[in-house]
Amino acid sequence: MNNVFIDVDYAQIYKHGQKIGGDVFLLSRKPDSNQIVCTLSDGLGSGVKANVLASLTARMAHKLSFSDMDLTHSAKLIMNTLPVCKERKISYATFTIADLRHNSDEDVQVNLVEYDNPSALVFHGSEPEYWESEKIDLMREGAFKKEVLGRSHLNLTIGSRLLIFSDGVTQAGMGKALPLGWRLKGVRTYAQELIEQNPDISSHDLSYAIVQKAHTLDRLSAKDDITCMVVYVRKPRRTLVVTGPPFVPEHDQLLVEKIKQFEGKRIVSGGTTAQIVSRILGSPLKVDMKCWSPDVPPCSVMEGVDLVTEGMLTLSKVAVALEQKKSSLTLANDAVKKFIEVMQDSDQVHFIVGTKINEAHQDPNIPVEIGIRRTLIGRLRKALEEKYLKETSLEYM
Repeated sequence: MNNVFIDVDYAQIYKHGQKIGGDVFLLSRKPDSNQIVCTLSDGLGSGVKANVLASLTARMAHKLSFSDMDLTHSAKLIMNTLPVCKERKISYATFTIADLRHNSDEDVQVNLVEYDNPSALVFHGSEPEYWESEKIDLMREGAFKKEVLGRSHLNLTIGSRLLIFSDGVTQAGMGKALPLGWRLKGVRTYAQELIEQNPDISSHDLSYAIVQKAHTLDRLSAKDDITCMVVYVRKPRRTLVVTGPPFVPEHDQLLVEKIKQFEGKRIVSGGTTAQIVSRILGSPLKVDMKCWSPDVPPCSVMEGVDLVTEGMLTLSKVAVALEQKKSSLTLANDAVKKFIEVMQDSDQVHFIVGTKINEAHQDPNIPVEIGIRRTLIGRLRKALEEKYLKETSLEYM
């Protein structure tokens, strides 16, 4: 696994009264590659029409960014494909594309293309960075003003952040709390204050805080779609998940040694596995009745392990919650919620799966959806990699 992790997340609030957003954000990692592409498009107007226009633009940009074509040429193709509104004489959608490539142990190279969205912000630690982007003039029939495409090549090191947002953020509070809106300077100052207060603030928390502040400036009645995306380059947060006893009892000691030597959070899932770890560590298991629900058995507490849960049923429900990308805030205070919180706060997750067959799971009365341990771990890894862009690895014992 890499020694650098690219933490990407976004937050969004729809325009007041709308049930669908006119801002569209797409995020993908190229399989077997260190390339990540983030695309934010803002459709003209709001609601369904704006969503269709933004979705078309964002998906075109996304697909072309993963091709061998130069990103600037891709952006020109998008512009020439998109029509110009006959009434307003402006483009049907704006967009920002960030192509992130991790090519070394410490640096992330960013190829940034911007069209008519607010300028992106970059912070090294809590200090903002200023730069001049290359300006590319576009000539399109029907447009009433000169259109300019901005291109920048940036270098993000550990502790750096890239912020991209729609004009619903910079124009928040216009005519109300702020006559000219929040503006880029206001967003920069607020983000800098948040980073100074919490230097390790995650992309999720920072983007959420900025969106909520913009919503507050609009007096909780958003006049436009409000979207903010944050890229945070940092050292990875690692988690070890151990489930199932080893194939032979002679490997029990080796399993516990791997747990003891792991640098990061540790989760043990499964009653038999927990008993093995408890016996060898000499740490008694205690049931935590503060963390339970009618759906899954309660967590347990054991010194040397951050979370101890029941096995198959809990893993099955965790897999479903990750696949559906449920927020931990909506879950009951039980083992599934605790598991999800650790997964969402992790960057790299290593699974150790014991291969000893548990006779209890051969009962035909057990629900089919619980499946076998290997299948569940496969679902967890797929959800973590595809839905959350986490890095995962697997080891059998």
